[in-house]
Amino acid sequence: MKDSAPPTLHWSGLSHCGKVRANNEDAFLALTFDGHELRYLGKTGEANSRNADFVFAVSDGMGGAKSGEFASRIAIDKITRLLPRAFRLSALGLESGFNDILQELFTAIHQELLNLGQSYAECAGMGTTLTLAWITPGWLYFGHIGDSRLYSLPHGGGLQQLSHDHNQVGWLRRQGQINEREARNHPRRNVLQQVLGASTQFVDPQIGAVSYRPGDRFLICSDGLIDGLWDHQIEEIIRNPRADQVHEPAATRLINEALESSGRDNLTALVIEVAAARPDSGASASPAAIS
Repeated sequence: MKDSAPPTLHWSGLSHCGKVRANNEDAFLALTFDGHELRYLGKTGEANSRNADFVFAVSDGMGGAKSGEFASRIAIDKITRLLPRAFRLSALGLESGFNDILQELFTAIHQELLNLGQSYAECAGMGTTLTLAWITPGWLYFGHIGDSRLYSLPHGGGLQQLSHDHNQVGWLRRQGQINEREARNHPRRNVLQQVLGASTQFVDPQIGAVSYRPGDRFLICSDGLIDGLWDHQIEEIIRNPRADQVHEPAATRLINEALESSGRDNLTALVIEVAAARPDSGASASPAAIS
């Protein structure tokens, strides 16, 4: 979808350590970039997508001590250094190049985590999931590895999980052999077959693209949010907030509801809404982006 009036993006993000863990191994990112500069975006905001690309991402680290927290932030840092140079591909409409760029990005993060794990004992075995959405006019390109998730909430349809959980449980569910409740209670639900780092020899990230239009929404979240909310609850909270929640950002509503139900893990939610363009809409956000 290429038109003369690129839509306005609204976003909200929030991360919480949960009720059990002392530190937060999740991290999220919101940024915009063009051919000249990169800017971190706030936890909530809106901006017109006419002259810039946007990247939103969630990572969930793992490892002893604080190495999981370190791993997730390495992933976020690599994104800020590697993606902006690819803006020219978006500007030229070279869609075929996005697969290679995202593959290169995931491979670079994976290799850096492996190198650190081999060089420092405190980093041995550290790894992270990563789910990333790269928004250009008309298209959302995504890269994913692990069990954080990317959901689509089309204007005229129900909630759709775009990302694949990289574990046996995710495969069983995609094959229709188990349902959502059975997947959540499966004894191997936390055993990942693909992550960045963590002594994994090779990685094969899921890379894809979807078109969008005004009224569509997207959610990127860590598995801690899923531990507290069913899919139908996620859709209801985003689309139809209660009267006492209507002034809260969508990410805040999701985190609060998930904390009430669980909170056993770190939890992160990042919600992006595509709205019709406004003539005067420019970037509006506070400077902090990572939490």
